[in-house]
Amino acid sequence: MNPVSSIGLSLILSAVFVAATGTAAQNEGPVGVPAAEDNTPAGSVDAAGLEAPGEAPPRSAENNPLADESTEALEEAVQRGFVYLKNQQNSDGSFGRGRYGRHVGITALCALAFMADGNLPGRGPYGEQVEAALQFVLDHATDSGLLAAETSHGPMYGHGFATLFLGEVYGMNRQDRRVRDALVKAVELIVGTQNEEGGWRYNPVPYDADISVTICQVMALRSARNAGIKVPRQTIDRAVEYVRSCQNSNGGFRYMSQTGGSAWPRTAAGVASLFYAGIYEDDSIDRGLDYLLRNAMPGRALTGQHYYYGHYYAVQAMYLAGGRYWQQWWPAVRDEMLEKQAANGGFLDHYAGGAYATAMSLIVLQMPKRYLPIFQK
Repeated sequence: MNPVSSIGLSLILSAVFVAATGTAAQNEGPVGVPAAEDNTPAGSVDAAGLEAPGEAPPRSAENNPLADESTEALEEAVQRGFVYLKNQQNSDGSFGRGRYGRHVGITALCALAFMADGNLPGRGPYGEQVEAALQFVLDHATDSGLLAAETSHGPMYGHGFATLFLGEVYGMNRQDRRVRDALVKAVELIVGTQNEEGGWRYNPVPYDADISVTICQVMALRSARNAGIKVPRQTIDRAVEYVRSCQNSNGGFRYMSQTGGSAWPRTAAGVASLFYAGIYEDDSIDRGLDYLLRNAMPGRALTGQHYYYGHYYAVQAMYLAGGRYWQQWWPAVRDEMLEKQAANGGFLDHYAGGAYATAMSLIVLQMPKRYLPIFQK
């Protein structure tokens, strides 16, 4: 049986039901963005699909660190987070328990959190954990290219994060053929399942799209491209068109291209999508960033099941924007995250679990380390 088909006819039929009834399960997936509304008023690519060579560097914070980006308290918190995360790993190398047990996406995020401190498969204080996570992901790479251990919560979320993880690993060690082969197939699946609008959704079929799943695929493609894997220009161009179609007049982004309200988590995802597509100077980015400053500035006691999801993308958007955005955002989100850390070193999310929330938080808190290739230009 074709591995993609093995995901189950029921998933495809459910997608048809959503389209027919309008009752989209917008809270599905470990990082799905809900339809809650927030109506506050308010580049070029090369043949490989990303920024054209010879252009001026983007206005990012990569080479412009703040004087007080890192603190002793921050590093102590990160190390306590690592201890917690290490203890969350399952015997098969996966991360995630309960509803999201043995999940390739959560496993990938946890491994990326360790890699953000310089750990690599088999190398570093947590190299063993990264190696075990990598093996778990590779063990669940299908002939179709899909990376999935279980498919009940929208497999394209997990596929996107797992592909990003493989891209980061391969970008740091291009000698591992296992990783390259799985990465190439994973990229081909992403390219082949892009829908007519230019986006992606829960299942690996080109049916419909939402901005939450789309950013996962765009980041994965960017990481693969950085590592030397070919990414068609047309795929990125169409993704940019889709992301633009999701922006509202107030600068925020809606969940899908049809009518809908703005919300800060998906706005962060939308802005990040444009950055990772190789667009750095654009009115859509500026309006999206300003929307985030107005509606999601850390310190406003934002809550909700997509808190960690939102800040994961928001800190990347602000880092890539640099300048005043990074100067305002970073100290505020750093302090807010540190206050949320539990005594055991973890971060709590009742929806997707402690491993997920802790991985997201550790990636946010380690942005100033600048180790992961995806954050470099």
